[in-house]
Amino acid sequence: MPPEGDIGAVVLAAGASRRFGEENKLLATIDGRSLLERVIEALAGGGVAQTVVVTGWDREAVEGVVAKRDVHLAHNAAWEAGMGGSIGVGIAASGPAIAGALVVPGDMPLLTTGVVAALLAAFEQCGRDRVVYPVTTSGAQRNPVLWPRRFFADLQALPPAAGAKALLAQLPASDRVALPVDDEGAFFDIDTPTDLAAVRGRG
Repeated sequence: MPPEGDIGAVVLAAGASRRFGEENKLLATIDGRSLLERVIEALAGGGVAQTVVVTGWDREAVEGVVAKRDVHLAHNAAWEAGMGGSIGVGIAASGPAIAGALVVPGDMPLLTTGVVAALLAAFEQCGRDRVVYPVTTSGAQRNPVLWPRRFFADLQALPPAAGAKALLAQLPASDRVALPVDDEGAFFDIDTPTDLAAVRGRG
């Protein structure tokens, strides 16, 4: 029997997306749904029980877009200091019954329920005790990364300007599970209007 507790997610939606221009890239739409909503839908469809959306820049607009979604909101007042702070805020806002949390950039509109479900299944298979992350066919690490609760304190202690990649890299192999994923399109993230146009053109 697996340990008690649901699997949650922390969606990072606090950055200013400066390379995208004046608009908030997370609110840009593909097929009528914003990038942020598409990520939230993939997480829910893949089996995530609780999603925390971390806001920062453009807080009111982001909160408005997800107002009707079944998510929890957590605001990073110091969002300009960097991603590490937003990860810490999101992890701190996760419920006490959460056994693990996916850390997910909010700009991955092609993330699929299948990838999410596969990460959760691998997490169950390793006893919910190891970090599970997707890798490409060439072995490159990608997002989202699923962290067990025993690393939550480390995630909350990340330097504000850092992400969690360095923390993952320093863990011994016995603490990590790399999950090969053939669909590399699922990892595509949006940084510029050109990126958005490319995704819109895939249809």
